[in-house]
Amino acid sequence: MNFSSELLNKGNKTPAFSISIEGKDITTVLENRLMGLTLTDNRGFEADQLDLELDDADGKIVLPRRGAVIMLALGWKGQPLFPKGAFTVDEIEHTGAPDRLTIRARSADFRETLNTRREKSWHKTTVGEVVKEIAARHKLKMALGKDLSDKPVEHIDQTNESDGSFLMRLARQYGAIASVKNGNLLFIRQGQGKSATGKPLPVITITR
Repeated sequence: MNFSSELLNKGNKTPAFSISIEGKDITTVLENRLMGLTLTDNRGFEADQLDLELDDADGKIVLPRRGAVIMLALGWKGQPLFPKGAFTVDEIEHTGAPDRLTIRARSADFRETLNTRREKSWHKTTVGEVVKEIAARHKLKMALGKDLSDKPVEHIDQTNESDGSFLMRLARQYGAIASVKNGNLLFIRQGQGKSATGKPLPVITITR
């Protein structure tokens, strides 16, 4: 299996992954069958998508049930992996020959809960306090960029506007992006490639 990555030339690091289904670690089982792993990281509040393309030439793969939960982590061999969240199996596609299975799973979609329109005025507060309140309302953890937390908000109105739309507008105002990933409401600088705590995020593509 060959691995390629946008960051592969940095220190000759080798991408690595970890996958479990319904709490059972199947990384070792998949290592010899994985033909492709694609994680579509959508912006905003649209669900992310995970596609696992597997070699099933021997017909021995036990298919996961629809609704099964997949946990994914990505990173570098020899280093701690970064959790990428939980994905629910939505589709299983069979093609061949040779026989291939594509398991498609999606993360939780928060568009419905974040689309409720609200009336709210914010006055003499900070970006951190605004994001904290909205995160708590939707039972999400907050992942806020350190350089954004104390940015002053003199006054802003949320008039007949959903929390999702309001957060996107606020993010644009401060040169940031707003999104939900792995149960966290992210509010971070756009294009920095860093976590909310300032650590670099791996960008990985795994192919056969």
